[in-house]
Order: sequence, then C-alpha cells, then structure tokens
Amino acid sequence: MKSLGNFLKEKRKQAGLTQLAFAERAGVALTVIRKIEQGKGNLQLEKVNHVLSMFGHTLAPIANKDIEKNQINDDENS
Repeated sequence: MKSLGNFLKEKRKQAGLTQLAFAERAGVALTVIRKIEQGKGNLQLEKVNHVLSMFGHTLAPIANKDIEKNQINDDENS
C-alpha cells in the first residue's frame, strides 16, 4: 500500500500533468491537489474523491483497524 498523496502524485505524473494543470482538469483548487500530495489532514472526502475519479478510483472508510490511516490499496502494484 502507498499513501494517498504518493498514489495521486504518481498517477498525475504518469499523465504528464503539473499540479496546476491537474487541478484545472479535476475542477478543484490547486491547494486541494497540494494538500493531498503533501499528506495534509482536514481534507473533504468529496473533493478527494472528485480528484481520484480522474483515474477511476474512490476513497471510502473501512472497518479494518489494521490498515494505516491515509493508505490506499493500489491493486496495480500489489
């Protein structure tokens, strides 16, 4: 598993997008992209999912307490 920030940054770079270009395409403020990639807290799940939907992913709460906070399962690299 990798952090949400690292996952998003990797996908954005694979798409050849700067943070600004990605924010514009995703329809969110540049600060949203920066906060996600830097692992900042206090993010709105709706905005995170809007950004992740650009790559066909979403983030949802799970009941498993063994998974670290802010981690996503990247099945492509597992």
